Amino acid sequence: MAQAYRDSRAGIGHLILDDVFPEDVAFAIYRAFPKTDALTLKKSPREFKYVTAQMDRCDPLLEEAIYAFQDPRVVRQIAEVADIDELFPDVNLYAGGISMMGCRQFLNPHIDNSHDRDRNRWRVFNLLYYATPGWERDWGGNLELWPRGVSGEPITVHSRFNRLAVMATHQDSWHSVSPIVYDAYRCCVSNYYFSPAPLCATDQFHVTTFRGRPGQIFRDWLLRVDGKLRAGVRAVFRSGIAPVTHIYRR
Repeated sequence: MAQAYRDSRAGIGHLILDDVFPEDVAFAIYRAFPKTDALTLKKSPREFKYVTAQMDRCDPLLEEAIYAFQDPRVVRQIAEVADIDELFPDVNLYAGGISMMGCRQFLNPHIDNSHDRDRNRWRVFNLLYYATPGWERDWGGNLELWPRGVSGEPITVHSRFNRLAVMATHQDSWHSVSPIVYDAYRCCVSNYYFSPAPLCATDQFHVTTFRGRPGQIFRDWLLRVDGKLRAGVRAVFRSGIAPVTHIYRR
């Protein structure tokens, strides 16, 4: 795993671990996902998906699955693999939790918010656990990494069942989820790790910023304007002007 991560750092550092949970546990996690009417629908030119971080409204197994990746032994292992001194999981699930994406849903190319909710630590890793049995690569819903920006070709990471993808997050880690073309839901458990220092010395504070896919000329222009406006708001108002809603309010 350490070698795989080192080899990928020239682009967007990432690693993949398959067969994360025993098979019976992995199937149980999938069956524990709620119906979409229990989730929040996010639909805009940026994204189209169902999400929630309010885990006490879900099957307890899903909360256990999320916080399994926050166990100190797991965090320490990822820190050793990535050769980082300090890593901290996010118990508040700021932008984490679970998500479901069905036919025609997508997540456009973007970079994640650079910091935690209080802007005290840098966001450095995104952990994505895929939970849908039998999910085929050709169905879409795969993680796409854009190491040369959205004008290049992405690296596709198949959202295979019982697979964990760990991705470095910094100001150049453009990533997306390919549009789903199959009538089923791709289920995902998401976590973020934070650190006192950024992964790249040149990193600066930034909000989550979206771009259009190649060929989406008008959407790209719209998303660029959207990103600049939201960045301007955060430059004036440190915590933004709207309350943070995607956190776990226990």
